[in-house]
Amino acid sequence: MKMTAVSKSEPSRLPILEMRGITKTYGSHRALDDVAFHVMSGEVVGLLGDNGAGKSTLVKTLSGVVRPDDGEVYQDGVRVRLANHADAEALGIETIYQDCALVGAMSIYRNMFLGREETNRFGFLDRDAMRRKAQTILESAVEISGLDDPEKVVAALSGGQKQAVAIARAVHFRKRMVVFDEPTSALSVRETENVLASIVRLRGEGISSVFVTHNLYHAKQVCDRFVVMARGRKILDTPSDEVSLDELTRIIVSR
Repeated sequence: MKMTAVSKSEPSRLPILEMRGITKTYGSHRALDDVAFHVMSGEVVGLLGDNGAGKSTLVKTLSGVVRPDDGEVYQDGVRVRLANHADAEALGIETIYQDCALVGAMSIYRNMFLGREETNRFGFLDRDAMRRKAQTILESAVEISGLDDPEKVVAALSGGQKQAVAIARAVHFRKRMVVFDEPTSALSVRETENVLASIVRLRGEGISSVFVTHNLYHAKQVCDRFVVMARGRKILDTPSDEVSLDELTRIIVSR
């Protein structure tokens, strides 16, 4: 097994996002230790590792929630700033958490446009326009039953339906990269399959994904490359077809 990956992408292509030397400490604990991480256009990267490996801190760094103590971030080869959520949004990064970060008391369409509300020429919310667009998005970008009315309150949706709303929101606003943070851990088998299928569809549209999961079988289904972390360091970066499930399991549990 080759322990250092060689990207399947053409040599001339640059990562849409690259992090170099990312370090983050909390007191005496080093959550991230000189981590290098990159994602190519249209690639699905599985971010794997046991609890305490540093995955969550890296995801928060990607999302702009955590600012690293050291390191650099590049987009398309150009150094960029990634110090807060607004920076991540400007770079086209959307993070879908396990709880989806949706407002349960609001409707589907209000959640889809939350923070990006459309207004009419008088400056008031254009609810009709947002409803119409949400309906179109639900019909074209979401392949899951029960999501047929943008007026439905999010609190009444299942876990898989909420994930679908969050994914549809990311697709509509043309994000370049979607980070899925343990999206299937609380879902049914059918809902899990829908989320995995959504990741594959995003790849087909050229949208990259970072898939954080403890379920190696799910990762093997959809990921092009695996990045494994342990104790804040990257210990493996390899194409998914060059490592077996048994090898992945052994690497993760042995650290």
